[in-house]
Amino acid sequence: MADDPEQEVLPPQVAYLRRLVTVLTVVMIAGFLVLIAALVIRLNADPLPLPDRVSLPEGAEARAFTQGTDWFAVVTDGDEILIYDRATGALRQTVAVERE
Repeated sequence: MADDPEQEVLPPQVAYLRRLVTVLTVVMIAGFLVLIAALVIRLNADPLPLPDRVSLPEGAEARAFTQGTDWFAVVTDGDEILIYDRATGALRQTVAVERE
């Protein structure tokens, strides 16, 4: 046998395993890059618009939107939670959020 380890001939199973590990590493790196790209695209996307039947008070801007079984709520930039009826779209309740 030669003194140089690079000169050694690997058995076919080890050579196959080495190629398999290399391919798996490349696929994992590519998958991770695709995942990061998808997150960046999703986080930079415009938020979903509110349903058309929601009419916010004048000057209010929506910050968050959530839904229940027969209602949906909009959190405004004025620290209010506006709860609407799902069937009619009418304002059901307004909750003021107090800051500490």
